[in-house]
Amino acid sequence: MNVAGWVEQFGEPAVLGIGGACIGLMFGFFAQRSKFCLRAAVIEFWHRKFGEKLAVWLLAFSTAVVVIQLLILNHMVNVSNARQLATTGSISGALIGGLLFGVGMILTRGCASRLLILSANGNLRALLSGLVFAVAAQASLSGALAPLRNTMSAWWTVSGGSARDLLAVFGIGHWGGIGFGLVWLVAALFFSVRSGGTVWKWIGGIGSGFAVALAWWFTYSVSINSFEIVPLQGLTFSGPSAEWLMRILSAPGTSINFDFGMLPGVFVGSFLGAWLGKDLKLEGFRDGYSMSRYIIGAILMGFGAMLAGGCAVGAGITGGSIFALTAWLALVGMWIGAGITDRIFDFSSYVDTATPRHDKLGTELTAP
Repeated sequence: MNVAGWVEQFGEPAVLGIGGACIGLMFGFFAQRSKFCLRAAVIEFWHRKFGEKLAVWLLAFSTAVVVIQLLILNHMVNVSNARQLATTGSISGALIGGLLFGVGMILTRGCASRLLILSANGNLRALLSGLVFAVAAQASLSGALAPLRNTMSAWWTVSGGSARDLLAVFGIGHWGGIGFGLVWLVAALFFSVRSGGTVWKWIGGIGSGFAVALAWWFTYSVSINSFEIVPLQGLTFSGPSAEWLMRILSAPGTSINFDFGMLPGVFVGSFLGAWLGKDLKLEGFRDGYSMSRYIIGAILMGFGAMLAGGCAVGAGITGGSIFALTAWLALVGMWIGAGITDRIFDFSSYVDTATPRHDKLGTELTAP
């Protein structure tokens, strides 16, 4: 049965919710098994290690780019109506939001998706940070921080359409997008072979990227077979986190959609991956400073993600895979903000050593 048949039989909400759960489960499982993490990749890059963590991120990123561009060329997806391309965007928001997100990502030792994945593995630090992230995201969307976000977003804007499409700006088309993705895929394969590691690095990285492209295809397929307006979207964690927070705190009102199933799906997928790999472990805070650092980082990430128009996955890979200008600016901001913060606090904690490592303020650092 095709998507049109599913929509006709079960209705848009049920199909979107179940599809979101399945794709989320896929992403959560593969991301957990491969330890997919933008923060770890950024640290390896700025420390010139070019190892396994960078390889995993590049595998996911390049896979998403190549697959979605192939789907577009084969007329299986049309992303022209995606909000990352069709609506007015904010260049100032993307740059500043990306920088703030990168700073927060280092302080919390993981981006939004990584916090959710670690929460499912028993990491209470990630759970608290994820909750604070959701509160900050909701406050930035329609709460106390919304006026500040709107003001900063209005400083420098760009019209929707071809002005936000880097493939159109540079005139290289979707074949050029595929070529770009293949270049980074080759780089990812080179770093993967050189760094060694388990087969999950390969499977998990590619699987995570494929899940991003699958989300674009699925929501597009539902949208063209629905009598209702169904937004075209990919994987992202800032908006869905804020939405789920309000679902829990307020009376039911928001209809079931793709994000409704996606977030729990990622949690369950990560739990299954941790159970399979025997990674389930209850972890908490070691001291008061650690808690305050995580909370500050989560607030910066929540506000930064809403200002930038997406998180490390939502802007960095989902928006980046369709070559949205603001998504790429946000991604660059994340790499720069994270690199500077890591340099200031000496957060090179991705290295596993027998001796505990500490940042410059004395807080013990553990592997992500």
